[in-house]
Amino acid sequence: MEVIFLLILISLIVAGAFLGAFIWASRSGQFEDDYTPSIRILFPDEKDQNT
Repeated sequence: MEVIFLLILISLIVAGAFLGAFIWASRSGQFEDDYTPSIRILFPDEKDQNT
């Protein structure tokens, strides 16, 4: 029974770490540009322009 409580505690700590990482990423602007990745394939690469 003690093992179950230990596993629940560890899983809550891991879940809290992932939640903290998600909040940090969203506050630092990691998810703000959702338009450019979908059209990036349409633009030529810089190395293709030099050849």
